[in-house]
This record gives sequence, structure tokens and C-alpha cells, in this order.
Amino acid sequence: MIPVILAVLAASVVSADTVDVLIRGGTVYDGSGAAAVVADVGVRGDRIVFMGDAAAEGVAGRRVIEAEGLAVVPGFIDPHAHAQGDLASDERGRRENLNYLMQGVTTVVVGNDGHGTWDVAGARADFADPGIGTNAALLVGFGSVRGEVMGMSDAQAAPEQIEAMSALVDRAMRDGAVGLATGLFYAPQSYSTTDEVVALARVAARHGGVYDSHLRDESSYTIGLVAAVEEAIGIGEAAGIPVNISHLKALGVDVWGASDSVVAVIRAARRAGMRVTADQYPYEASGSSVGASLLPRWAEAGGHDSLVARMDDPAIRSRLITEMRDNLRRRGGAASLLITGGRDETIRGKTLQDVAGERGLDPVDAALEIIRAGGAGVASFNMNEDDIRTFMRAEFVMTGSDGSDGHPRKYGTFPRKIRHYVLEEGVLGMERMIQSATSQPAEVFGLSGRGNIAEGYFADIAVFDPATIRDEATFMEPRRLATGMRYVMVNGVLAVDDGVPTHTLTGRTLTRGDARPIS
Repeated sequence: MIPVILAVLAASVVSADTVDVLIRGGTVYDGSGAAAVVADVGVRGDRIVFMGDAAAEGVAGRRVIEAEGLAVVPGFIDPHAHAQGDLASDERGRRENLNYLMQGVTTVVVGNDGHGTWDVAGARADFADPGIGTNAALLVGFGSVRGEVMGMSDAQAAPEQIEAMSALVDRAMRDGAVGLATGLFYAPQSYSTTDEVVALARVAARHGGVYDSHLRDESSYTIGLVAAVEEAIGIGEAAGIPVNISHLKALGVDVWGASDSVVAVIRAARRAGMRVTADQYPYEASGSSVGASLLPRWAEAGGHDSLVARMDDPAIRSRLITEMRDNLRRRGGAASLLITGGRDETIRGKTLQDVAGERGLDPVDAALEIIRAGGAGVASFNMNEDDIRTFMRAEFVMTGSDGSDGHPRKYGTFPRKIRHYVLEEGVLGMERMIQSATSQPAEVFGLSGRGNIAEGYFADIAVFDPATIRDEATFMEPRRLATGMRYVMVNGVLAVDDGVPTHTLTGRTLTRGDARPIS
């Protein structure tokens, strides 16, 4: 039905010979993975209404963008962006989502890792007034749902609690969520059983949603990486729902080299008819917190006050320190954890090893002090380049930022992948890179009318210079905007014009399988 709607829309607008914007002579990567072609692209209103030879077809533009030598691509769709707080902010600058626009991202999926609100209607209202710079699609978060019903309890959910959680998921899906997101590594989600997650995933499945999951274990903390992948696939199979594995990685020395096994498990599931995909960011460092990286999950049950009480109990502290030291080993040691944020500004930009040395403490004791004082964000350098490339080459892996404050991926993911892994290293071709960031996430999350340059599709378009596109953000300066993005259009309006932001708020909240975005 959707292709018919798009065809009708295209037919109704191509008959006229003038378009609002004509992007002329660019190298067009249409998002399908097909070879690029030199073509003109015409936009009227919020739609692409022409692609071809404008001169031959007599199509003129009120505004003409000369794109010879530039790449013209569908606006990138980030399947994993922690931008919900920015988009709902009282600060207009944050709502513009400029860090993503300057990467060519026109749509972000938010609420990942189970952190998305169950009040999707409220979030949509927050986005609508006064508006957002990029489009956004929302996931309902298992963490917020379980927290609402059970708090930080480590108990198994009783039938009536599962019923209450199911009702929240059902409400969120009816209000426009595109799926259910879990972060089974994080408390209190980590206390859930597989069956509990299956029950909620079935609710999302009834509404045509996707199951998007931060795995229970990306390393060797509990069940191990491969078993965690198998659990996610098993949840999808039992619930009858497509599965997307968030920020796929082999985290820490214990699982370096496991990427081949993980890819084999996912491919086997796909051959068996399962819809399984993953997303990945192109960095060796993950983004987390001191507590999430080092604390065993049992220590977090009951919340912060309960955790502090365990720290101060000599009988428990010894066990806590022992397990934290092993977790620190998995992460590559204290020098591998770079403090990127938190209440204590004096430790930002230092490694945990630096902080421990300055305080004359063992690194784990220093970590406990930081956690007691409110915690801190970290960049954790714990991945192997060979695994990154193995995952990147897999046909089911999309490009996603997992954008978080203090990590350069929030400002540089897409240009970095193009510059480093496509243009410099040739790990994959440009056509596949563009597909992994456009039509593939559009299909996974059901964002109809997005992700391709084709007549009738929404005019979310990015135009960049392959010679100058690059990420500028670093771990010491993570908020530097990317360069090389010349034009970015969101719903037919230029959000970046000749490399300069226009500060527009023309993004929309998108829902699954609906070519008519909810206003």
C-alpha cells in the first residue's frame, strides 16, 4: 500500500516544470546500495518530486544548488541516538540537534538501551512545541517501564507486575513508539528474566514494532557475548518480533576475536527466517559510566542508598572490590577508562589511573569514591580494531552513533565512518555505507517514505564534499562539529545551507509504517 501512496504523490507533483529546490549535477547515492549516478534532484514542498536530467525534462528550480563533485544522499537515519533530552530541552540550540545535522543526520531514533520514556505521548508533545531540528522516532524503554512498576527491585516480576508493565508498553506503542528497547546489562533491567522480556516484546510485536536491545552481556560479565546474542534472537523468535542488536561489539580482552562467532550466529538466524540486524559506531572506545563499567549488578539493587550501604559494610565491601577488580581487568585496566563527565569537573579529561594516583588510592577505591559522589561518565577503550571491521562488513550492520555527552561519536560518527573506513581504509564501499545509514534503518524501524532518494519520498537530503568530509570531535574535545556537509534538508527545508546552519526546527515525530508523519 505504501509504494502506491508514494507513486500517487509523485505523479501529482512531477507534472509541473518548476520545483522549489533543484540540486543539479551531483553524484547521487539513492540509499538502495545501487551504484551512484550523476543526476539532478528536484524538491517541492516536503517531497522529492524529480530525479533525472532536469535540462532534458524541462525542469527548472526556484533555487538551484550546484552539486557537481558532491555526493547527494538520503539524510542519514541514526538508529541509536541518545538525543531525547536535547530534543525536549528548553534551549533552542539543543533542540536544533546541530551536532547531528552537521553529520548529515536528518532522523534520530531515541529511547534506546531501555532508557526511553513510557510516556510517548508526552515526549511527542515536548518535541512539537516549539519544534525539533531533526526528525525523531521513539522507542519505549524497558528500564523506565520496569522502574515505574518495580523500582530498583531485583525481584522477578510477578504476573500482576508483568500485566502492569505490558499495559505501559501497549500504551506507548499506541501513542506512536516504533518498538521496545531494552538495556539488559543495566540495573534494574538486568534483574529481569528472559521470559519477562518476551512477555513485553509480544506486546510491541502486536503493534508491528521492533525489539531493540543492548545485550545482557557484551563481554564476559555474566552469560557472555555469544549467549547474550542468542538470548536476544530467542526473545525475537518467541515474541514474533524483529530484533535489532544495539551497538554491536566485542567488549574487552576476554571476547576479542569473538566477532566471527557472533556474525555466524546472526547469519544462521537470518537464514532461518528471523529478521535480525545490528547497529555499530566506528570507535574503539565505548561510552558508559564508572558504575556501569565496574560495579556488579547485585550491588546496585535498591538504588544508590543501598549501594552506599554495601560499600560501607566491611563484610560486603571485600566481595565488591574483588569483583570490581575483575571488571576493571575486563575493561583493560584503569588507564583505559577516561573520565568524560560528571559532577566533579576536576577529574574530567583524566583517566581513572590518573585520579587514583592523584588521590593516593587503589583504582577501585578511587572508583568507589567517584560513584559515592554521584558517579561520572567514561570513555572505555576496550575494543579491537579487527572486530570492529568484521562487524562493519556484515550485511546486517547499520551505522549508529550511540551518541552520548563526552564521547566524540555524538558529533562525528557518520563523517568518521565515511572518511576513515570508506575513503581511507576501504573497509566497505560508499554505496554500502550510505545504505547502512539510510534505507536499512528506515526499513528496520518502519519509517516509510524515508531513507531513499526517489520521487514521492520525503525530502530529507544531505549533500557533502567527499574531499573535505571528516569528523573533528576528539575525546579531549568531543563537541567539535564535523566538516564537509554542504547542504542538509529536513522535510524539504534547508537546515544547513552552504555549510552554514539555518537554525530551523522542521523535524517531525515519526511513527512506524505511516507515510504521513504525525503532526
